[in-house]
This record gives sequence, C-alpha cells and structure tokens, in this order.
Amino acid sequence: MAGAEDEPQGSDEQEPNPRARLMHEVAEQMDAIDADYPDGFTIGRVVTVVEVFGANESVDVRVRAAQLPWVSLGLLDWAKKSMEAVNGPGAPDAE
Repeated sequence: MAGAEDEPQGSDEQEPNPRARLMHEVAEQMDAIDADYPDGFTIGRVVTVVEVFGANESVDVRVRAAQLPWVSLGLLDWAKKSMEAVNGPGAPDAE
C-alpha cells in the first residue's frame, strides 16, 4: 500500500502545496497498482479519505465518494478489515 507508514502530522515543509501533496499520494498509489497488475487493469469505484489541518489548528476528515452511500460504506469497511489484517496483531512486522 502506498503511504502505509505514519507520516508526521500537520504541514509538510518539503511539499507546502496541499494540492501537490494530494496529487503525489495519488501518483504513488497508481505506481503501486501498475506494479501489482503488470498485465493491465481498470479502476473501479474510488473513495478518498483526507485528513485536513486548518489554519486555525482545526482538524477535519474529508471523505469523497461518487457512488451510493451504502456502496461507499462497504468499500470503507473492506478497506478497514484489509488494513487490520495487514497491520493488526499477528501480522508480519507487528510488535
């Protein structure tokens, strides 16, 4: 998974443009997909989840999905279970 490591919160001095940061994350995900599916693929449904830090120290989580809410919730539930299986207790590299 692209970006699986925990990065420092807040502003990123190396990439101060939030749009560039988000585009970089998407590009890393596409690179990982390209590597995992060298014989070709199509992209299905997409859900984005972004943590946003406001100028007044507010924190927000933005979710965007272009499908019916119950489909989005199913995708998010599957993603949560997938991450728990990879990163949870008993997983390789788990402490």
